[in-house]
Amino acid sequence: MMSKNKLFTPYNMNGIELKNRFVMAPMTRSRSSQPGDIPNALMAEYYGQRATAGLIISEATQVSLQGKGYAKTPGIYTQEQIEGWKLVTGEVHEKGSKIFLQLWHVGRVSSSQVNGLQPIAPSARIAKDTQVYIFNGAPNGDATFVPVEEPRAMTKEDIRRVIEEFRIGAKNAIEAGFDGVEIHGANGYLIDQFLRSNSNVRTDEYGGTQDNRIRLLTEITQAVGNEIGTEKTGVRLSPFISFKDMNDPEILETIMLATQKLEEIGITYIHLCEADWDDAPEIPNGFRIQLRETFGKTIIATGNKTPEEANELLGENLVDLVGFGRSFLSNPDYPKRVKLNAKMNEISDTHTLFGGGTARGYTDYPFLEV
Repeated sequence: MMSKNKLFTPYNMNGIELKNRFVMAPMTRSRSSQPGDIPNALMAEYYGQRATAGLIISEATQVSLQGKGYAKTPGIYTQEQIEGWKLVTGEVHEKGSKIFLQLWHVGRVSSSQVNGLQPIAPSARIAKDTQVYIFNGAPNGDATFVPVEEPRAMTKEDIRRVIEEFRIGAKNAIEAGFDGVEIHGANGYLIDQFLRSNSNVRTDEYGGTQDNRIRLLTEITQAVGNEIGTEKTGVRLSPFISFKDMNDPEILETIMLATQKLEEIGITYIHLCEADWDDAPEIPNGFRIQLRETFGKTIIATGNKTPEEANELLGENLVDLVGFGRSFLSNPDYPKRVKLNAKMNEISDTHTLFGGGTARGYTDYPFLEV
């Protein structure tokens, strides 16, 4: 069996010192205080417990009300939200970890039942067989899933506004104490919708060619980098994920072109979001090698990796950090359990994955006895 030691080595991420190579991956948990989608003390406790990771990437956080697609997800566009996030960053830093805020706009993956607004997208194409959730008093506090609605095609003014919302969101994140931000360009949300030829059928400078389809991503990234520094800016991409009606035969070439531009901009990391279901497509080593040759700074891989698989990727220098999602959800001391080969907590109640206003299924997972 391969040694797990590589995961425990410190790492300098473009000037940000990480105590190990475990990344707590972003996971939507829908616990923000209402009204106002405000982060709170319960969320601070949750993130603080998991500061055993070298780097935490926060749950996806909308840059505007229009960018919201699911109930009770937090925002980063009001002063109340900034103050709420300060509770989280303070707790994480006190426990000795670093934390980036994931900036999010869902685009067409939304419903007026969530935010009172018609969704917007590169083109007026609905995401088939796609749902979002609300809370409407269902038993056990469960989320109720509703279909997304048809979006309207974004105007140039909409595009300018969204770029500005990401810039302001990044500025607000630094005010809230985050070490940096991750731009969510993955998983079928707004930026990914612009990247893909099946969801983006525009005929202006934001559609048509691959160069045009990556324009929104590069303009947002440049605006964020100009505001807070490219050393504090990462981007998440999902080249091999096609759910939310996002199957595009050109996407690998488009992603590699985008990577070249992101390298030129000088961002600090690319975060590969990899499919985490049982029969999901695996990212071929050829793609990883090409990505490493194209992008010179940190590469993060997340997607249901075992510690052994993580160490293999680290050992082959194909990635620098590895993200773990549900492992951290139920095991706040996940690195320690890996190191000791200890028994892992299982997720106790799937009803509490998305939503809940108490510690149950959120901050009540036990730590190992000392």
